[in-house]
Amino acid sequence: MRLSPHFNLAEMIATNTGLDNTPPEYILDRLFFLAYNMEKVREVLRNKPIVITSGWRSKQVNIAVNGVPDSDHQNAYVCDFRCPAFGSPYDICKEILLSKIKFDQLIQERGKWVHISFAPIMRRQMLTLPKTGSKYLLGLHDD
Repeated sequence: MRLSPHFNLAEMIATNTGLDNTPPEYILDRLFFLAYNMEKVREVLRNKPIVITSGWRSKQVNIAVNGVPDSDHQNAYVCDFRCPAFGSPYDICKEILLSKIKFDQLIQERGKWVHISFAPIMRRQMLTLPKTGSKYLLGLHDD
C-alpha cells in the first residue's frame, strides 16, 4: 500500500524480528501522516532517496529490538532513516534544522542514522547520541 508518492506501508512496518508487525487501523492514519512529513524531509534533502530503517513498531517488536518502553515508534510518530545520496546523518540533521520543517524530536544517532519524530508536541528538539556511550547530548554534535 502506498502511503505517499515515495513511501509505502511495507517499508514503514518492516522488521527483522520475525514477529507480526501488522498495524491496527488507527495506526494506518498515523502512518499516512508520517509519510506525508517524510515527503517534506525528502524535499529538504534535494529529493534524494530515503531509506527507512525503522518505522512503526508493535509493542512486541519494540521489546524485541530493545526499544525504550515509551518509544514513539509504537505510536507511528517516528521513523529512523538514512539518506546516503545526500550525506551523513550529521549533514541530514543540519539541513533539517535549517529548514522550516516542524518536528518534535530530531536525533543524530551514533553517526549511523537519523531519528525524527512528528509527535504532536512539535518541540523541535535536537539531540545527538554519540558513537560511544548511552548519554544523549542536547544539540547537534559531530563526533
